[in-house]
Amino acid sequence: MTDPLWLSLIWLAAASLLGFVLSAVFSGWLRLSRPAFLIPYTTLSGLFLAAFCLWNEVDLAAILARNWAWGLLAGALASLILIANVRSQPASRRSSGAGLVGDVAWLGLVYGLVDALFLNVLPVLAVWGGLAQAGWIAGWPGRIAASGLALAASLLVTFAYHVGYPEFRNARVSLVLVGNGVISLAYLLSANPLGSIISHTIMHVAAVLRGPETVLQLPPHYAVADRPSSARSNPAIIESRASHV
Repeated sequence: MTDPLWLSLIWLAAASLLGFVLSAVFSGWLRLSRPAFLIPYTTLSGLFLAAFCLWNEVDLAAILARNWAWGLLAGALASLILIANVRSQPASRRSSGAGLVGDVAWLGLVYGLVDALFLNVLPVLAVWGGLAQAGWIAGWPGRIAASGLALAASLLVTFAYHVGYPEFRNARVSLVLVGNGVISLAYLLSANPLGSIISHTIMHVAAVLRGPETVLQLPPHYAVADRPSSARSNPAIIESRASHV
């Protein structure tokens, strides 16, 4: 990372705005089905991620190789917490056969990977890199403060992206922030983004297997967004029905 702190903050603000626009337009306005929503989401957020890495000359191979064993361990531990959360939610109908394989690949692996990179990895890289350029991380007090700010940055992008969905314009967004906080901490505590990438992707796969229509981690859910606000705040009463196409 070579950007000064002020430019890192611009990247962070741009990511927050892009996340909100993507969910607000393609879910809140156009109401695309979940598989269709992922086409513009993965394309546009992927281009943003590529631009960020190219502009900042991010060496992903070097970042992933550093402390990789700790990243694997953190990812595994965070995954256990997230899987337990997914299994605590009501189950619903899922695809079978080739359809299930496709859902695991598209809604699980691809959706989870892009979410991890956009919501967890990019904000941490942006803030940590900017603070490093500002000389914050020379000692442990600065590193701890930088980690706290990087976590806050990840939660900011996560919040902006999710409130674009009508279903999360209520108290349910706090549940998302807790889950993504665990995922980002897996990166920060291990100093390797594998912690976030592994745990976020496994969480999505677990959600697909539990049932996309009742699991919080796989928006959009139009049946939830159309319910009264009192019902939306309780994930236990999400209806098991197919997404709006």
